[in-house]
Amino acid sequence: MTKIRKEKSMIGRIDNMSRYLMIMLVIPIFISLILMLVYEERYHSAIERMETIASLKTVVTDEIPGSVWDIVSGRDTIQESRVYVRIYGFYDTINEVMEKTDGDNRLSLLVAGRTMQTLENYMDQIRDNLKTKQPVVENEEVLEEIRGVASLIDSMLNEYIAQEIEASADMSLVLRPLVLFTAFIEVGIVLFAWFLRNRSMRKTKAFVKQPIDRLEEVTAALAEGSLDARITDTDVAELRNLTSSVNIMANKLEDMMHKSIKDERNLRKAELRTLQTQINPHFLYNTLDAIIWKAEAGEKDEVISLTSALSDFFRISLSSGADWIPLSQEKKHIEGYLKIQQTRYRDILRYEIDIPDEIGHYYILKLLLQPLVENAIYHGIKIKRGGGLITVTGRLVGNMFEFTVSDTGTGMTEEQLNELNERMKKGQPTVSEGSGGFGMVNVNLRIRLYYNQPEGLRIVSSSAGTSVSFRVPCKSKEEISEDESISG
Repeated sequence: MTKIRKEKSMIGRIDNMSRYLMIMLVIPIFISLILMLVYEERYHSAIERMETIASLKTVVTDEIPGSVWDIVSGRDTIQESRVYVRIYGFYDTINEVMEKTDGDNRLSLLVAGRTMQTLENYMDQIRDNLKTKQPVVENEEVLEEIRGVASLIDSMLNEYIAQEIEASADMSLVLRPLVLFTAFIEVGIVLFAWFLRNRSMRKTKAFVKQPIDRLEEVTAALAEGSLDARITDTDVAELRNLTSSVNIMANKLEDMMHKSIKDERNLRKAELRTLQTQINPHFLYNTLDAIIWKAEAGEKDEVISLTSALSDFFRISLSSGADWIPLSQEKKHIEGYLKIQQTRYRDILRYEIDIPDEIGHYYILKLLLQPLVENAIYHGIKIKRGGGLITVTGRLVGNMFEFTVSDTGTGMTEEQLNELNERMKKGQPTVSEGSGGFGMVNVNLRIRLYYNQPEGLRIVSSSAGTSVSFRVPCKSKEEISEDESISG
């Protein structure tokens, strides 16, 4: 019971410390944020008021006297000058600013508003003079009075702006010590939190370091292959289940490793089988189009030959799901494929197949040659002006098959060849780009996987063409593993 309480106390201590640290850090930040927002709002409001009053200065000192002069000189009428609109707009703006202004600053605006009333009275006098057609000189005298009143109002507005600036400066003097005090408190809290964190870490480390170190040692040993490594029981509840699980894992690891290797091989084979079942629709469509074209041309023998070749091609490709087929079927497969492609590409494609019939009864992993022939057509012969020749050879040397697929196509650059070799080293199964079969990467992987050998394809390429060769063991029907599917 004591150990359990200790373990719970450790967790509770860490949890409480986290809460205290969070509270200590959040509260001063929250307070400082509120202060900043409050004072920022006050600054912003003061600036808006000053900008508004500054805009009134232009109205009072320039726009209103200018409009009155246009009226007196006869350039505008009272209605056209909109002088009363400006006066009433001044009243509205002053009232809005006064509602947002605190303290003695309201007095300057109040006096400015009343002084504007005097200016409005002078404007009424000019209006009456115009109605009674008084001499212009009398209106000019009133205009001078208006200019004097406008200057007085401008000075009052300037006084208000100066008072707002002074109030903002006083606010800044109040804000600065508050910011400094808050920053000082936050620094102190951070230092105190750092102290609490270090003390808690030392206590926690002393309690859990030893079992964690032992756990790391054992897992490292298991990773290096020492399957006899085990972890002793620990008093730390958080690690007890993990320790037990690691020991159980170590007990089963050897069996799992053997099973994993086997499953991995089966999985890779299944992936490759899945890729093999993919039929290139373009190859099928083009072949059917060629058959239709031949039929329309009345070439009965060619139609029969192409249809037979297409049938053999897909029958051998599928092979009822078998992985291994006689070499004679592989040879027939590439013969049918090349015949179909020659019908399509005509004079640009020539081919030779040199595989003795005497070795045709031996078994080979299917679809090793056709993808290489396909690659030679699409990436060598097809893109070369004038076409070229594809040669497929097969020999039995001792107990090994030696196959070579060469072409007189455009070849590969050194960069392309290096990239292809790098992909084959990685051994990632993929459908070859730009072709209907499987690429050399797939063939290389299948050779290494099914024949259990480190090397697969050997590629030599230059501007004169490309040659791809490989060696695989010769197998009879009886030598193929029982868990491998074969074609009769």
